[in-house]
Amino acid sequence: MARADTLIEANVAAGFSKIHLDCSAPCAGDPMALTDDIVAGRAARLAAVAERLGSEPLYVVGTEVPVPGGAREALDTLTPTDPDAARATIATHRQAFERAGVAGAWPRVIGLVVQPGVEFDHLQVVDYDPDATGALSRVVDEHPNLVFEAHSTDYQTPEALAALVNDHFAILKVGPGLTFALREALFALQAIEEELIDPPERSDLGEVVERRMRERPEFWQRYYAGDERGQHLQRRFSYSDRMRYYWPDSEIQAAQARLLSNLARIDVPPPLLSQHLPDQYRRVRGGLLGVDPRELLIDRIADVLRVYAGACSPSPERALA
Repeated sequence: MARADTLIEANVAAGFSKIHLDCSAPCAGDPMALTDDIVAGRAARLAAVAERLGSEPLYVVGTEVPVPGGAREALDTLTPTDPDAARATIATHRQAFERAGVAGAWPRVIGLVVQPGVEFDHLQVVDYDPDATGALSRVVDEHPNLVFEAHSTDYQTPEALAALVNDHFAILKVGPGLTFALREALFALQAIEEELIDPPERSDLGEVVERRMRERPEFWQRYYAGDERGQHLQRRFSYSDRMRYYWPDSEIQAAQARLLSNLARIDVPPPLLSQHLPDQYRRVRGGLLGVDPRELLIDRIADVLRVYAGACSPSPERALA
């Protein structure tokens, strides 16, 4: 907890203005399952640390947090948080704030993390079902300062994200969905490169990534089961995107730089761009986007953010432009 104090101090001092206070993970010597009072008491302790810095951050509480980066096991359905459990979490944290002397910060607790029944594993997505969360969504009506924060909303459809927002899941967290789009764009650019650049000059980006992932399996080996073919497909295309941990690798960075440099010095034929990056092709044709490969790469990642902006915007047609 002393290290957690230091972490909170560093984040608030660095200017982070929304802090999720989740102390559900046991410390050394704790039982594996902590009581709600212990979890809330530790969260209030961290809030007190942040309050001493005087910056008045916003807080999110709640401990029903999915495994970061998606589930390790195959999923079919998920059970949303029980409404009474959500009420108990709110009440316990509010009482803990009072005991810790930071009751004045409670109006700045703006979010409660709950499980809305969405998740993804390596190869499939569990989509949001509004009919399963009707009673849960009404909990927010009892607390005007609160909305829900939903984790693991990666790969949800535009309709599902809009339904989440409509049901008070107003903070939508996305992570691997963005790096998944990065990988898609880079592999699409490599496919274009292979059509236009002679073999000795190519980046061989995908091959370099595969070799480095096999040489350093610590970021994927515990996650991807199956035979060699199955593991190969998961390394390259899994929704959980363990590849994201390898992009800082110096050899991969060099291959990526070569890919972008190769494409920056030639004119990519529009039909080839249409084949591999059709949405970016349409924006280039419409004069909304340049053909520099870095612009194409960033715009492909922005496609994911456009879906979220559309779900959160009162004017989705503008957000998705």
